[in-house]
Amino acid sequence: MSAIKFGTDGWRAIIAQEYTIDNVARVSQATAEWLLKNYKEPVAVIGYDCRFGGKMFAEVVAKVFAKSGIKTLLSTGIASTPMVSLGVVKNKASIGVVITASHNPPDYNGFKLKGEYGGPLLANKVKEIEDIIPEKSSFDLAKLNLDSFVKVGIIKYIDLETLYCKHVEKNFDVKLINNSNVRIAYDAMYGAGQNVMKRLFPGATLLHCVHNPGFGGTAPEPIERNLGELKEYIKKTKSIDVGLATDGDADRIGLYNSKGEFVDSHLIILILINYLTQYKKMGGKVCVAFSVTEKIKKMCAHYNLPLEVVKVGFKYVCDVMISEDVLLGGEESGGIAIKGHIPERDGIWIGLTIIEYMARTGKTLDELVKEALKITGKFAYRRIDLHLTEAIKQEVLKNCKQNNYKSFGKYHVRRIETIDGFKFFFSDDEWLMIRASGTEPVLRTYAEAPTGSVADDILESAGKVIMKN
Repeated sequence: MSAIKFGTDGWRAIIAQEYTIDNVARVSQATAEWLLKNYKEPVAVIGYDCRFGGKMFAEVVAKVFAKSGIKTLLSTGIASTPMVSLGVVKNKASIGVVITASHNPPDYNGFKLKGEYGGPLLANKVKEIEDIIPEKSSFDLAKLNLDSFVKVGIIKYIDLETLYCKHVEKNFDVKLINNSNVRIAYDAMYGAGQNVMKRLFPGATLLHCVHNPGFGGTAPEPIERNLGELKEYIKKTKSIDVGLATDGDADRIGLYNSKGEFVDSHLIILILINYLTQYKKMGGKVCVAFSVTEKIKKMCAHYNLPLEVVKVGFKYVCDVMISEDVLLGGEESGGIAIKGHIPERDGIWIGLTIIEYMARTGKTLDELVKEALKITGKFAYRRIDLHLTEAIKQEVLKNCKQNNYKSFGKYHVRRIETIDGFKFFFSDDEWLMIRASGTEPVLRTYAEAPTGSVADDILESAGKVIMKN
């Protein structure tokens, strides 16, 4: 059997290749052993998204847990990652398991672990589980009968969708939003957020809110290049005020204004801080990943909010959120969490916060953006992933570590930060970041500048220098 390794957010593999019933049983067995070692009477919540075999794989986890003597709450239907995390908190469970590969292509599935606080299980705990995954599961799955476990009560079904909807209705003025003039278009990308939005906002225009495990042939990642239909619908009809999209397990957000223009996660973070502090009079630390806009510093200084910058990966943000008073935690990829919910990325929750902001103030999304940029100044953010050989990748990293890059074309390096990768500052408003993929021969390059053309030029200049290696 092959070794099973957890990445930045869970174990992911290609269905029927490495993602098999036997391998899911192996991971489940290790998780069960860890639970029994760390909890006197452990309780687990299990959910699955819209991917192929989700229910089947979730039932494998449930059977292994039940056979191990662990009380298990199994979702009655598809559930987003935030629904499972919320289910953990509401039921005082020890762990949550989500069968999902998030925004990966449709041939993948995965296994996410959630802590008792309702957010990603911390890296050291995941490592403890990873280290005890057996080479072969000791369970004879064919002899484990789900109905028998349900009959004796060790497995119980839980309606995570209704639980989540009630939580939204308790924390948002859904009636205000539905009765406002804010016209919503929602693209589920065939993912796990679809039923919740249908229930809560029957007047919204819904795209890709049907069951399709192939995701229409597009990876369910809510980035601009994958949301062409939503963009074109908004531009064509001219009748939508805000376009919201979420990924396969609905923990990431994509956002469009009334003109069909993409509003990136950096702007979303700045808008949210402005709303939570100025309008809701909330406070607390802001915690963001290293790849997030530097404008966050100006926004936090303006509202006198403490700021902590952590490594890329929401688990690092979560670590801070569960131990300190955090107003907002966010990352560049569209994963954002705010105070008053769970320490978990939640695309729908974040989208509704912005829509509530619009409904309460009567302002357009463009006006919210302008209000935030008035504080921070305008900026443009770009990212390009460079696919190259492992040898070139390692040579570039060596040059970064040895401080060999003094300039990239006409852009001269003034200072460097190395929290996660290498961030080269050319001025306070212009920078380049180079960060390596841990699993592929890929270098991720990011740039920020006052205009898009300058940010593009920085990336082009960096690419030429990098490819000389």
